[in-house]
Amino acid sequence: MPRGDAAHSARRSVAAVWRIESARIVATLTRFTGDFSLAEDLAQEALADALEQWPGRGAPRNGAAWLTAVAKRKAIDHWRRRERYDDRLAAIAHDLEREQDEAADAMPWDPDEIDDDVLRLVFTACHPVLSPAARVALTLRVVAGLETSEIARAFLVPVSTIQQRIVRAKQALADAGVPFEVPTRAERAERLGAVLQTVYLLFTEGHAATAGDDWMRPDLAREALRLARTLVALQPDEPEVHGLLALLELTAARFPARLDASGEPVLLADQDRRLWDRGAIRRGRAALRRAESFGRGLGHYGLQAAIAECHAAAPDVGSTDWARIVAAYEALELLTPSPVVALNRAVAVSMAEGPAAALAIVDELASEKALVIGHLLPSVRGELLARLGRVDEAREAFALAADRAQNERERAVLLAKAAAGR
Repeated sequence: MPRGDAAHSARRSVAAVWRIESARIVATLTRFTGDFSLAEDLAQEALADALEQWPGRGAPRNGAAWLTAVAKRKAIDHWRRRERYDDRLAAIAHDLEREQDEAADAMPWDPDEIDDDVLRLVFTACHPVLSPAARVALTLRVVAGLETSEIARAFLVPVSTIQQRIVRAKQALADAGVPFEVPTRAERAERLGAVLQTVYLLFTEGHAATAGDDWMRPDLAREALRLARTLVALQPDEPEVHGLLALLELTAARFPARLDASGEPVLLADQDRRLWDRGAIRRGRAALRRAESFGRGLGHYGLQAAIAECHAAAPDVGSTDWARIVAAYEALELLTPSPVVALNRAVAVSMAEGPAAALAIVDELASEKALVIGHLLPSVRGELLARLGRVDEAREAFALAADRAQNERERAVLLAKAAAGR
């Protein structure tokens, strides 16, 4: 292989390992160092070493282990430079002895233990010393590896706002001396809402990437599903945990039909529903029934899962119970009002009552600051105008949506609609 091709291949290997394993690497380093911010810095330094060394030496068999080992050596160098080497080694030795003693005396299984470094990292980053928005932004940056621009689009706020939140969050954790440890059950309850929101947004980015060349990021969606399943085992008496898992399972069931053979997006109305994952649908429905069984009413994630179930139960778009979906969105608006929920309700109304009724709702949302900067509102508006036969207006709306879209696949779909006027 020519040197240039080998270097390019090595750089792609570095990027792939980091994209898939960065959360586990940072979590492991946080447990090793006891310092969240230091762990992230060490991981970035190891990544820089990989970008420098792998093109010449070739990628190692286990890239994640290589990065972790290099980062741990850098941690030891860091402690040595700070003249804490002996003290830190003694502390590590003491911790190892304690863990061995505890292992010898421990029960076979502790229901309160989080035996998952990534989930432990999520709970650490969701510490109540931080504001709810800062907790989620920090976790998405570190655990999901999302760029600040991607997180900003998820929150519908400027990039500078997210950057400030993350910097302040790291400093607040350092100032408070927050340990990388399992919170107690009572403390966990206080953090659970932010943890659920983080897992939800992680899955959302996997389901529909906000930027880049790929319409989906299945690796992020799979990690979110894994975390949701772990949370259900950890918090079996929390209905919203089951509601979130139900939503993720039912949505992931459609993944096999969301791309065609060439990797192009396939919209819901055009999907071959025979490709949907029936096992995931069964798991999602079971989780939704569990959420309902508590008798407390469905929460934010449970209501969305109920909407996803309506799609899963229908053999085609025309057979979907759109009236039930509209009712679920109305309940969702009462529970957690937002312009995005209102926009989704408008889409459901268009199917239940017709595009004219839905367009009235969309036009009322035109001044919503959260929707002005994104592509969602003009995209939906274009669909409604096209169905009403207002072709020229539809083309303009689709063109505006394409101009605002950050994902290349989505932009291509919108440009095609703009050209066709439908």
